[in-house]
Amino acid sequence: MHAFDVLGDPVRRRILELLADGEQPAGALGETVRREFGISQPAVSQHLKVLREHGFTTVRAEGTRRLYAVDPGPLREIDAWLAGFRRFWTPPLTALATELARGRRERRLRADNTDERTET
Repeated sequence: MHAFDVLGDPVRRRILELLADGEQPAGALGETVRREFGISQPAVSQHLKVLREHGFTTVRAEGTRRLYAVDPGPLREIDAWLAGFRRFWTPPLTALATELARGRRERRLRADNTDERTET
């Protein structure tokens, strides 16, 4: 299964989003996902298994609990693949940053001019 196939499922993407905040027990992940997606506990377990088997998560035992965490390896691979496409959105974002800076500068100049007029 390709990394994008793994992440193509909204439940698995949501699990990774939840894990982005840090390690979590399987039970807590299951409760959130079941509530948001209306799926069974065995279905949540299957999604966790897919993420684990394809290297997106790690799991460690702590007593009877299973704690899941993000494994960044596959995400780095996706990021590297996306690098070839960043040119499609990076220049427009750079242009947006320039325009935002220009707007801040203009507001600052207007505020300075207003301050000068009220002082005289």
